[in-house]
Amino acid sequence: MIPRLKAAIWVNAQVRICNQRSLPIYVLNRGDPDAGMVLIKLILADGQAMVLSPLRQMDESLAWLRATGPDPVAEADADAYVARQCDIDPDIWVVEIENHDGAWQPDEPIVD
Repeated sequence: MIPRLKAAIWVNAQVRICNQRSLPIYVLNRGDPDAGMVLIKLILADGQAMVLSPLRQMDESLAWLRATGPDPVAEADADAYVARQCDIDPDIWVVEIENHDGAWQPDEPIVD
């Protein structure tokens, strides 16, 4: 079993990274500090958004899944997806990053 970084530590690190790059970042929902899942809502250009959800691949490596599909969606659709996930899992973390120019990249690969 591969050890995981605590959710609160990972989120705090992303806040620092985004602050260093002058990227607006917001923690919309604070979940369980140790084991809460983290959703990332990326705000893209033209009112589009994408939600990334963590995924453990067959080889036990981590990746990010485009939870709202392979193409960007309207921000309202991304918000609806996040709200549904928060209703299901109260321990979830939600981080929103304004990534209009693609300056933020996840620490693991994105898969469809």
